[in-house]
Amino acid sequence: MNPHTDKTSQAQPALGKAIRDLRQKRKATLETVAGKAGITLNMLSLIERGEGNPTWATVSAIAAALGVTVSELARIAERGNGN
Repeated sequence: MNPHTDKTSQAQPALGKAIRDLRQKRKATLETVAGKAGITLNMLSLIERGEGNPTWATVSAIAAALGVTVSELARIAERGNGN
């Protein structure tokens, strides 16, 4: 593995788990959150599964759709438990 590889270009599984856990905790559907965030259902599904690499704007929009700040979403992702 190259130590100079830009890790931000990789999918973010912890972020996806945090988003999914928050969405489920709020009893919101993929459709509802995707619509509020202005992204496709498929994109949100990819992000939640850790297979998508969202832009900063997309993360911000998803956080707003879930009623949290980006920093709160990041803290949840860092904890890795989605609570």
